[in-house]
Amino acid sequence: MACRAEPVRTCIGCRSRAPSSDLLRIVVDSGELLPDARRRMRGRGAHVHPDHTCLDLAERRKAFPRALRVSGPLELGQVRRYLERLRPTTAGSRSRDWTAATAPDGADVG
Repeated sequence: MACRAEPVRTCIGCRSRAPSSDLLRIVVDSGELLPDARRRMRGRGAHVHPDHTCLDLAERRKAFPRALRVSGPLELGQVRRYLERLRPTTAGSRSRDWTAATAPDGADVG
């Protein structure tokens, strides 16, 4: 049976290309960036590696408004908290097991 090709996306932080399963999809809702680990939220999404380095690079380059085609400042609080919860499981490597996290209010993310 033929192997199905996986979509490749570009991290807006480090600008490297990677399979979409290695990247975290981020969407915007009411001026706030939200992690979309399951890739099911509506709207345009931007992709970053699930680590603070790429997130900081994307913020410094002002890549989120450009990639998501929105204007004005965007709040990164929920994405940062999401990555903080992932840090113990992804120490030193980029892991694909980051879909089980929950939002700060206890709701399931994604």
